[in-house]
Amino acid sequence: MVPLKISPATNPVLGYAAAVSVVLIWAGWLVASRAGAQSSLTIYDLAALRYGVSAVVCLPVVLYFKPWQGLTFRQVFLLSFVLSPVYSLLVFGAFLFAPAAHGGVFMNGALPAITLTLSWLWLSEGPRRLQLLGTVLILAGTLLAVADGSNLALSQSWIGDLMFLAGAVFFSFYMILSRLWNVTITQVLLCSSIVNALIYLPVWWMFLPTGFAEAEQSQLLLQTLYQGLIPGLVGLLLVAVSVRHIGASSTAAFMAAVPALGTVLSLWLLHEMPGMLGWASLAVLTPGILMVAVRWKKPLGKKFAGASVDSGV
Repeated sequence: MVPLKISPATNPVLGYAAAVSVVLIWAGWLVASRAGAQSSLTIYDLAALRYGVSAVVCLPVVLYFKPWQGLTFRQVFLLSFVLSPVYSLLVFGAFLFAPAAHGGVFMNGALPAITLTLSWLWLSEGPRRLQLLGTVLILAGTLLAVADGSNLALSQSWIGDLMFLAGAVFFSFYMILSRLWNVTITQVLLCSSIVNALIYLPVWWMFLPTGFAEAEQSQLLLQTLYQGLIPGLVGLLLVAVSVRHIGASSTAAFMAAVPALGTVLSLWLLHEMPGMLGWASLAVLTPGILMVAVRWKKPLGKKFAGASVDSGV
């Protein structure tokens, strides 16, 4: 049986279109997740929607194409873990402490610098001088955001900021593994949705607190769509498409627009007004992201030769 996969031939137009779509999806997800965390739904409910809804949608596709045939147990474990409830609960929990704009700064904004660092340590892809300068600007921008949170009397925003950074590390590993192993669409569906749903949903049902009974129908519908379908399913697939066609760091470059767009949306929809330091953070962070996300040109390290997933035909 022929597995559903992204063509090995690169198509930059397709890659850029996917990256732009991811930016729009993620900026909206910041606002939706902040609203969900402040609703009667618990963060465990949000994670249940994330994995439960996507698993129901993905199961027929996964059963038909059998993507596990192209993966080792180690690859399934690692891909599932970097997209696991640990990652989701870190991010959802962060929205309990920090505003939506901080999610854009500390997760999406820091993503290129974290990806650069991991690729340097793991894939032996050394940074350039411009990328090092960009890393400094990103660090400066995140520090300004921390200071802005303190000035806005968000005394616990630093807790959320650290959780956002941890989530960014998880997602950086996903981007690198997608590139390293040439992960196919159905392999993403298997690991991100099916495997994690089988593990998490029984635990949530039996042991974790829930607020479904008190949730408003409009909020429940919003979170079902935005957690279960749009970013968790469509977004991850678009990231895989973008990484395949334009590379992980070029995909990360597009994330430069997420913090600013997320801040504008949170101001418009949630009335969360950043302070002067918050706007200054975006002004410093955005060029830093672009500097860091210069497209990688070096090949993968020799120790990873032959490590990619056999996509088959």
